[in-house]
Amino acid sequence: QVQLVESGGGLVQAGGSLRLSCAASGRTFSRYGVGWLRQAPGKERGVVATISWTGITTNYADSVKGRFTISRDNAENTVSLQMNSLKPEDTAVYYCAARYGSTRYPAIDYDYWGQGTQVTVSS
Repeated sequence: QVQLVESGGGLVQAGGSLRLSCAASGRTFSRYGVGWLRQAPGKERGVVATISWTGITTNYADSVKGRFTISRDNAENTVSLQMNSLKPEDTAVYYCAARYGSTRYPAIDYDYWGQGTQVTVSS
């Protein structure tokens, strides 16, 4: 069993930065691939970024490449998403999710989900 808790969301002006964190419980978290996903009102949930359980392999949606960076610290059971140069279209609820073994970017079939954190980017 893995429990995920996101933090770091908030309101920021366009061009600003936020850092989301996902804190995980569970001794085997280091064996899970992790993704950050987002869902805006009226839109489907989609993958923003993923990271392998080793931290070596990452994937990014085209819309965030060069602006967002995903990282993980298996010793601390945390995964972070550094978001720079934020745009109003980045406004959404952001979710952390974990899948045993590898993620299957851009699939959203994860085993565990956090409760989500709101990110609002004003123009």
